[in-house]
Amino acid sequence: MELKSIVPIVQNVGFPITISIYLLVRMEKKIDQLTNSIVVLSKILESK
Repeated sequence: MELKSIVPIVQNVGFPITISIYLLVRMEKKIDQLTNSIVVLSKILESK
């Protein structure tokens, strides 16, 4: 693909891609916290 054909595609879908990346980065922290909480909970349940 040539650059001339890629530019309109990026212009048309640039905003949704930007929002998607922003949400993924933001949600990544919450997913990491959730994963850590699940690990701690499973360790507590195993010890009982």
